[in-house]
Amino acid sequence: MTYNTGNPQFKGSLVALITPFKDDAIDEAAFRKLVSWQIEQGTDGLIPVGTTGESPTLSHEEHKRVVELCVEETNGRVPVIAGAGSNSTSEAIDFTQHAKEAGADAVLHVTPYYNKPTQEGMYRHFTAIAEAVDIPVIIYNIPPRSVVDMSVETMKRLADHPNIVGVKDATADMVRPLKTRLEIGPDFCQLSGEDATIVPFLSQGGHGCISVTCNVAPAPLAELHKAWAAGDLDTVRSINDRLLPLHDALFCETSPGPVKYAASLLGLCASDTRLPICEIAESSKQRVEKAMRHAGLLN
Repeated sequence: MTYNTGNPQFKGSLVALITPFKDDAIDEAAFRKLVSWQIEQGTDGLIPVGTTGESPTLSHEEHKRVVELCVEETNGRVPVIAGAGSNSTSEAIDFTQHAKEAGADAVLHVTPYYNKPTQEGMYRHFTAIAEAVDIPVIIYNIPPRSVVDMSVETMKRLADHPNIVGVKDATADMVRPLKTRLEIGPDFCQLSGEDATIVPFLSQGGHGCISVTCNVAPAPLAELHKAWAAGDLDTVRSINDRLLPLHDALFCETSPGPVKYAASLLGLCASDTRLPICEIAESSKQRVEKAMRHAGLLN
């Protein structure tokens, strides 16, 4: 770690929060409990209503309520980066305005899915958001879900805007964070969006991870990031070895089905999801439980 790691606005272990349900409604008590537990366990930042939070099946009112709950329960203890993405620019701006009014510290915006914009279209989409609301914006680049891949060149253009401060990179391309750091600079916040790539991502100039696994393993992941910052690579490797089977198991079916089942094993909330995400198969449940035991999370 001889390179300049910069001074990013957000770093460390951040969690892409699940949205607990009870009787097909948001379980507000379970959500508040989850938020406070994450902070107590050492998580550095919270991301409500992303894909892991089942934002595609939340109504606009529910989406906004979850952001409000997260900000209220966090009460300034760690940053809240509210999911605000949409493939409609006007809808994305509306979610962003609400996030700012609710007191979120930043917003996370996925590259527009399904309508497949060009690089210029993505540039104009994110510029319109950044111009409309004065709040830090993190771009969420996830080609497997959105079908489009923002190029480093487009991201560099967007990084010239003072409100666009970083990227959640779910490309699983471990050359990408190095290219991005060299093109944009070490202060541009780079957060992995793929749990299994945390360590190589950090080694290429990344600053942290927005994690699904963190929903059920916040303390080990917080410890991993602290150990990395301290140069304690033995601890980093030990935790990474323990968690890799869990990272894999939590994506054995479409997320957040597996992680919600894992959360239910810890008594955090019910495993309920909303269609088209459904209950995971029995074989998947066995795989998740085995990985949780391997990680030392279940007695």
